[in-house]
Amino acid sequence: MEDMPNQHPKDLAGLAGSAGVVAAPPAVGLPDVSTVWLRVFLDVARHGSFTVAARTLGWTQSAVSRQISSLEAALGGGPLFDRLPRGVRLTEAGRVLVPHAEAVTEALHGAARELTELREAAGGRLRFGAFATADAALVPQALAAFRARHPGVRLTREEGITPGLLNRLDSGHLDLAVVSTTGRTPLEPYELHHLLDESLYVAVPAGHPLAGATGPVRLGRFADDDWISGSSRPEGTLLDAALRQGFRPQVTHVVGEWTAKLGYVAAGLGVTLVPALAAASVRQDVALLPVLDEGAPARAVYAATARGRSLTPAAAAFLG
Repeated sequence: MEDMPNQHPKDLAGLAGSAGVVAAPPAVGLPDVSTVWLRVFLDVARHGSFTVAARTLGWTQSAVSRQISSLEAALGGGPLFDRLPRGVRLTEAGRVLVPHAEAVTEALHGAARELTELREAAGGRLRFGAFATADAALVPQALAAFRARHPGVRLTREEGITPGLLNRLDSGHLDLAVVSTTGRTPLEPYELHHLLDESLYVAVPAGHPLAGATGPVRLGRFADDDWISGSSRPEGTLLDAALRQGFRPQVTHVVGEWTAKLGYVAAGLGVTLVPALAAASVRQDVALLPVLDEGAPARAVYAATARGRSLTPAAAAFLG
């Protein structure tokens, strides 16, 4: 639009408004100024000539003259340039206007740069959260690939359980959350992007009778074992898998953190379930036995986004 000399875009809400600031309704007398006029004004001031400015812009001299006349009229009618036999010279009013015109055009250039970076996921911000097990391998690998491609994006990360992450997503504090179906949290209100179906392992101490088993094992074979879990009740935890297979595990030790759980297992104090995402971090004095999948996968993992809310380019790139 700036290359069309006869167009006069005026929806700028004054010089401050053209910098992208949403302000109160314009005050009485606030000039209605086109950025095209300001650009032409600065070119004429830089070159000291309507003719040279016209050549630089690819316009006619009369088109440049019309833009300057329109700007002068919008600012009260006083001249911004003294017309000399050879070229032009800024008046005092013109000298006052120069820094303001430069500030407006630089602000618009800055806005254009930031918007371009945003569209290309080269800038902006990304706020995401993930449940703890996803932070063991899935999220760090995705994050490393994302940072290599988009180093200019500002990242903030939160860790939490699925219900808490979804609350943060609802409130607008997160752009994306990596969540799971553990805990029976309703996921239908969200846009769900399926990442993987996760299998389970039983972690047993190295001396356990089944430690050397080959192939998947039925979870019911551990019905008489002591269990280590993050909750005293199996409902809403990974131990839902045991309930589905017809037995209620005896939770002897309630331990929340994965490293501590595996320490209890290694000491022979019980067994615990380990999701596949955490399997790579299991210590060497603990044996992992794959659980036989006797129906639906133990749990599904999704990237959840708020339904009806547009993804930022950075969030879309990270999701990919």
